[in-house]
Amino acid sequence: MKTLHFKTNISCGSCIATISPELNFKDKIQDWSVDIASPDKTLTITTDYTEAEIKEILEKVGYKAEKL
Repeated sequence: MKTLHFKTNISCGSCIATISPELNFKDKIQDWSVDIASPDKTLTITTDYTEAEIKEILEKVGYKAEKL
């Protein structure tokens, strides 16, 4: 597993509630968190997914991610 960092448009608790089902129940995701206090709204994720796969998962629920 590797740890990836993304700049996102995830900006509040409601946003986190929306993405939680998408990230919590994936076998290839060990851990994740979003720093909504950061200007980049940084998503840190420990996963076996590729960068492109993480972007696709988030885009499915209306959020953007850009590799940091």
